[in-house]
Amino acid sequence: MPKNYSDQELVDGCIRNDRIFQELLYRKFFAKMMAMCMRYTNDREQALEIVNDGFLRVFKKLDTFSFRGSLEGWIRRLVYHSISNYFKKHSKYLERIVLEEKDSNLNEHSHTYLYAEDIMKMVSQLPPATQKVFRLYAIEGYTHPEIAKQLSISDGTSKWHLATARKKLKRLLDEHDYVD
Repeated sequence: MPKNYSDQELVDGCIRNDRIFQELLYRKFFAKMMAMCMRYTNDREQALEIVNDGFLRVFKKLDTFSFRGSLEGWIRRLVYHSISNYFKKHSKYLERIVLEEKDSNLNEHSHTYLYAEDIMKMVSQLPPATQKVFRLYAIEGYTHPEIAKQLSISDGTSKWHLATARKKLKRLLDEHDYVD
């Protein structure tokens, strides 16, 4: 039975270029990173390509990780950058946003589609705390309890910020005629 290694031991092993530690790190975080990527594409092969590119970045930059935050959060940021770069590189893929199934769908009759950059511009218009919660929940895939712990707020406050973000983003979408 394999030993349960600490994040510090995994990082140290990976920095030594030990393939066993690299595989352990990959396996430890693969499912969460794959789930995050699957929120941006329904194509499992595409998501796998993005995840693998993200982990390649992780292994190349692991010596810069300073343990000032969580290892998982740091890996999420690098994989998220891989998602962003993938869709910039493959710009023929237009990304539309549905904030949640109960929210209105994008206007099917509109000839205007949102690129990820347009969405992120709208997200950047949110108040800082609300923006942070929205990014952690909707983009990076954290749960409300994880966000609450990370930001030293209650679960309820995290949920409130997310609801506020959805309302403001829906209003911004309405203003630009992206929503039915």
